[in-house]
Amino acid sequence: MKLSLAVLAAAVGFSAAAPHADIKSGSTLGRNLLASARRVEEANDNGEIDYTWVANMSLKFQGCYHTQTWNDEADGDEDVRISTQRLIRFRLCPSDSCATDNAGGCSSGYGDYIIDMETYLQAYFEAVQQDQEYNCEYEKNNDCACDGENQGDDFDEEICEYDCYMNKGMEYCVDRNPYEEEGQEQEEEEEWELDRMAECQEYKFENNNNNNRKLEEEAQYFLGAYCSENGGHIYMGLFTDDSCSQFADNYGGRETFAALSYGKSLPYSDTTMIGTECMSCKEPQDVDQNNQNDQEDADEVKESCEQLYQTAGKCEANLGIDNANNNACNFMQGIKITRKSGAVVRGASVTNSTASIFIGVFACSFVLLGGYAYYLKTKLDRAKINLSE
Repeated sequence: MKLSLAVLAAAVGFSAAAPHADIKSGSTLGRNLLASARRVEEANDNGEIDYTWVANMSLKFQGCYHTQTWNDEADGDEDVRISTQRLIRFRLCPSDSCATDNAGGCSSGYGDYIIDMETYLQAYFEAVQQDQEYNCEYEKNNDCACDGENQGDDFDEEICEYDCYMNKGMEYCVDRNPYEEEGQEQEEEEEWELDRMAECQEYKFENNNNNNRKLEEEAQYFLGAYCSENGGHIYMGLFTDDSCSQFADNYGGRETFAALSYGKSLPYSDTTMIGTECMSCKEPQDVDQNNQNDQEDADEVKESCEQLYQTAGKCEANLGIDNANNNACNFMQGIKITRKSGAVVRGASVTNSTASIFIGVFACSFVLLGGYAYYLKTKLDRAKINLSE
């Protein structure tokens, strides 16, 4: 099962992507932020790192952030010298206390992490696909009752499974509609493998009948994910450079995409690519060869979570452990992101209270001084009137 457009659409919905058991649950800067993962006292003689504790945690998206960096790979006049670096901040919350309706996910026992957007999206899509494959298999084996037992002569297993999945809102389990007659013409839709779209890559438009002035004189276009202005959403955009820094137009590239694709809409150009659910890091237990053999390892941690933890910059001051890694705390404090009224607010994490007090005192003094000046002016005006009389 590929992670296609419809699959991801279901993933953004909270309940659809959740595993039946539990889902309430690079870049230069990324390499600079690379920090070693936590080692526990029980580590063996080979110094192996223990990640088993991550199985009890859930991923919670906190927000995204853009920063400008010098493009070391630029070697031509047309190359972008200043490229856009996109970062994701996420949190690992205890699964038993992580809440989807809580913007922060949890208030204690958590670690904060920062990583480049491409790495995060690839891991997120992998986790979504793994959970959905588990859901499909679980429903098929336990709830759909499509094994043919005590069924009539006209029983059709494919139709039975289709009806079961659709009634449960699990369209991502369906490859085709069995009610469509064989050979019936259907409008072909472009297959979007969004796990690949996490990476900035060239997009080729169809050039039939020399459309759109030969695609703007054979200009190159690139698709990639980018962060919304408020930092709370991730969209798909169309760009004109291979670092996905220059939009093709003032609308994130969606107008240009529609013009060059005969009116088709750019997927996820105005709806977010990821949800804010608590994504459990514990791998499903009863999947039959549907998790890329992730269960063959000794721990119960999803490989996607393990890779994220290894690579991300870490701030584990609130994790409540003895050997916390806080190498990225200062960096994250500089771009702290918090949620307010549904939006992500970026800025310094600590306000200068002394400066605020002085500003307040100055403002009050200014008002009082203005009032006193007006009082004196009024008295002088009255005195002049009396003298003239």
